[in-house]
Amino acid sequence: MPPEPVRLGRKRPLPACPNPLFLQWLTELRDQAAERGQKTQYVYQKALGSLKKYPLPLRNGKEAKILQNFGDGICKILDDRLEKHYRENGRDAPIHSLPKSVKASYQHSSKLASSSSNPRPQKEPLPLESVRRHRGPLRKREYVPQKGSGGHAVLLTLYRQSLVPGTKGFMFKNELQTEAQPLCDKSFTVPDLGSKYTAWSSVTTLIQKELLLKTHNPARYSLTELGLDLAERLHEEEKGRGEGLGAKGKDERCVAKGTEEGSATVDLTADEDEEEDERDMWSLHRPPGPLRRRSQTVDVDRAAKGVSLSPGSYDIVLCVDFIETTGGKQELVKELQRNGVNFDIRKLHVGDFLWVARERVTPVPGQLRPPPGRELVLDYIIERKRIDDLCGSIMDGRFKEQKFRLKRCGLHKPIYLVEECGSAGAHLSLPESTLQQAIINTQVVDGFFVKRVQDVKESAAYLTVMTRHLEKLYQNRTIICRSRELEGDGEPEARRQEKASCSLMSFNEFNQGAVKNKCQTVREVFARQLMQISGLSGDKAVAVLEHYSTVSSLLKAYDQCPSEADKEKLLSNIKYGKLKRNLGPALSRTVYQLYCTQGPLS
Repeated sequence: MPPEPVRLGRKRPLPACPNPLFLQWLTELRDQAAERGQKTQYVYQKALGSLKKYPLPLRNGKEAKILQNFGDGICKILDDRLEKHYRENGRDAPIHSLPKSVKASYQHSSKLASSSSNPRPQKEPLPLESVRRHRGPLRKREYVPQKGSGGHAVLLTLYRQSLVPGTKGFMFKNELQTEAQPLCDKSFTVPDLGSKYTAWSSVTTLIQKELLLKTHNPARYSLTELGLDLAERLHEEEKGRGEGLGAKGKDERCVAKGTEEGSATVDLTADEDEEEDERDMWSLHRPPGPLRRRSQTVDVDRAAKGVSLSPGSYDIVLCVDFIETTGGKQELVKELQRNGVNFDIRKLHVGDFLWVARERVTPVPGQLRPPPGRELVLDYIIERKRIDDLCGSIMDGRFKEQKFRLKRCGLHKPIYLVEECGSAGAHLSLPESTLQQAIINTQVVDGFFVKRVQDVKESAAYLTVMTRHLEKLYQNRTIICRSRELEGDGEPEARRQEKASCSLMSFNEFNQGAVKNKCQTVREVFARQLMQISGLSGDKAVAVLEHYSTVSSLLKAYDQCPSEADKEKLLSNIKYGKLKRNLGPALSRTVYQLYCTQGPLS
């Protein structure tokens, strides 16, 4: 085919932009952003391209919103500059042509721009590449997290932890969140209403900026060299701000030390223990803020142990797991609000609802926030299940695991709240008889109290009634804090229930002890292994652990058995449960084969 003839002729000249003032202002904004290395320069560049293509005059910045790449921010800037233009030149000043003074300076800058190696028409502003060539390479802005943000709190916490002598050089997620929470304005675990992000989301940015290092599983967090430098600068800034706040307190302490000599002296050779005690005493009097190295939750936990709450000095508060408020589950929260229930939304590592006795605190004059009140967990915990969710948990194995964790959480009165959900139960993967049997076993065998309701409204009504009941039950009781580790296993059940009515765990100890993916001991891993065997329930696993706490101790016991038959019957006479039944020869043989058979099981 013959080639197409070349068309000769001139291109039609483009008309001048009918909005030269807006064009000039956007050009100035783009150049200023480019000088500072801000990414908004690209936004202004896109807006400039849209404005050049628009053939009609604009009366104000609000009308420019119909153009592409023009948002509320750019339109407001144009309106503000337009008001300033009217104040300087009068309300009748033309806006579709440049004033003489502005026009001369604008054309002068265009002439300077056109003197480069690639001359361009005066009407077109200097491109961004030429601006960069003239002004040199742009300096990349250093990432510095905002004060009070999650990244700021994490960096400060890791740096201050590195200053402690004998430190391990890293922190786990739970302890890092606990220590950094007082330095952050938002929660590290619970997102704000209408949002799925928490303060912990900023850790991803720190890792991407190579300020934070994440290793191992469970994750260990430590500072990189860049992160250490930045955290040190942030620490010095906070220290400089805090010197003004703590100057008065320091003077008072110095005077107290120098009473014998008659002058205020500071002992720089004091022991580290004395400095630590002094720092703890000072932390009781200074306002909460970023200078506190210890978290408020740790201080509350320490202060709670051994201290009693007298009647009338605490409130009963319902704690709702934040999962129950996400994904369109707002109806339950709205019902609780209508019923006037005092509740709090937080992350619960086990269960969906529980109650705490929260100490009433009064604001301290001169402090921004009131001191944190101590919280003790009541002995009631609720696991809520829709009938379809119950069916799914039985099929995937969560049902047994959740019941086991509820039994081991340290609270003695677990409640299973089952929602029938009407017609939702008609299309299930399991027959109704299987579900009914699972519910009955939960009540009879596992010892849970089972409450059946029809829908969310009845669930909210039950939670309301339970809250009122607990308020009346504890209104005249003095409660004290007990440690979970100090609970006596050999005490009679009746006496332990009597003590549990007025001695309660702190919420932080309870919630941290119920973490699902926390670092597990050898004993806990052994228990999970045993529970994978068909027919070996949580009670049976606990009974085995009472005799053989680790796999190693069990294997040693097998080695001491004289014959194969004795090895198979080693666990058969172990008692389990309230009825003290034998584990049985079948399960004993299965466990032996699992741990002592070479190669695959037949």
